[in-house]
This record gives sequence, C-alpha cells and structure tokens, in this order.
Amino acid sequence: AVAVSDPRLDLTIAEGVARLTIRRAEKLNALDAEMVDALLPLCRQIERSQAFALILTGEGGKSFCAGGDIAAWSGWTPEDFGRHWVRDGHAAFDALARLSCPVIAVLNGHCLGGGLELAACADLRIAEAHVKIGQPEAGLGIIPGWSGTQRAVRRFGAQLVRRMALMGEVFTADAALALGLVDQVVPAGEGLAAATEVTERLRARSPRATELTKMMINAAEGEERERVIEALAGQVAAASADLAEGLAAFRDKRKPDFSKKAK
Repeated sequence: AVAVSDPRLDLTIAEGVARLTIRRAEKLNALDAEMVDALLPLCRQIERSQAFALILTGEGGKSFCAGGDIAAWSGWTPEDFGRHWVRDGHAAFDALARLSCPVIAVLNGHCLGGGLELAACADLRIAEAHVKIGQPEAGLGIIPGWSGTQRAVRRFGAQLVRRMALMGEVFTADAALALGLVDQVVPAGEGLAAATEVTERLRARSPRATELTKMMINAAEGEERERVIEALAGQVAAASADLAEGLAAFRDKRKPDFSKKAK
C-alpha cells in the first residue's frame, strides 16, 4: 500500500500496476471535499511510480462512485461551490485523465453523476452486468460540474450526454456498451479480473510508445493539447546536443557553441 492523505482512497502499486480503490461503500463511494483534495497528490504518486497502468474501482458491488457527496457541498455558498468544489474537482479529474499511463475503470456498481465524470477520465471502461449509468444532476437542481458536459461530450458524444443530462435517461450496462459509454461488459464480480487481463496485454507493449500515443490521442481529443505539444517538444529539446552544450557552457561560464553536434 502507498501512504495517502485520505484512507478512503486506497492506492497500491505492484509489479508496475497501480490500483486505486474508493473505499466508502457505506456512502456508495461518494466523494467529499477531503477525498477530492487527496486525489490530485495521488495522481502525482502514480505518475512518479512509473506504473504502466492504473485500475480504478470502488469498494463493494453496489456503487462504483455515486459522485459528489451531497452532504459535502449542499451547505456551501454559491461562490464557494463554484470556486472550490467545482474547480477543485476539475483539477483532480484532469490529473487523472492526463496520467501518462492508461487508466482502466472497473464499474463494479452503479455509475451516476460525478461517478460517470470520474469514469470518463479513464481510457477504458469495463462494466459489470448489473450496473446502471446516468447523469441525474438536473433532477436535484444542479448541473454536472466535474466536466460532465465537457470531457463527457468529447469522449461519448453530445447526443448521449443530452440524453443523460437533459432527459434523465439511465442506461443498463448492455445499453451502455452498444452506445459506446463502456468498452466491455462482464458478469458481476468479474470486472477486476477483466481489467487484469487488459494490464497483461499492456505489459507486452512498449510503455514509452503507449505513453506517447496516449498523449497524442488526448491532444487530438482536445484534452491538454497545449501541454502535450510542449511536453513532446521539450523531450526532443532535452535529448539534443544543443541542450548538452548549453548546460556545459552555463556551468563553464562561457558562451555556448551550438555548431557542435553529437557524433
């Protein structure tokens, strides 16, 4: 296990595979403000561990994640709700979606509201057969605030989001598979085994090529386009003879000679 700031987010990393489990089954794995705050540094730990895959799931078999805990945000002022709850959630979910390794979400229970926004951060979604998926926020008088109208539209299409967020449709796992909301449906209790099979396929592939490919797909989708461009260009520059000469000249307190080329 990896030390975390909130024990309800359980992160383990073994043999190159990270596994993040939301352990709040008594609240349907709903996220409160402290859990949201803990997610961002956890993503940094996963990134720095050089794990080649992340499996994301919830405790128990009733709910993958019920989204934001209503008790955690319903008493906030409108200003603080927008300034902190929404923006902090975006920062945490953005970090998850932009991990360099593939993220596999195991939807082992219902996936509603912020839970669907969380699942949308994954590169692959495996749903167990009993789950239901939807965006019920408007029925509570609130909007999908953790990129449920932005990332969800990019990844699932605007019409599906309209059907869930505007019309209140809730989809079964099989319907979600047919519509492209999830990528695989397995019997109840078999989601983690299916995700492990995916990680074994990933293990046989080049982690560097996988990372670069994910970055480019994200950029094409409009996810972190600016950062991807600068990260890729930065890696090319960092590998160049020009940088080596520039650093050497800085250390030697002389003018660099960029006519030198690596042989």
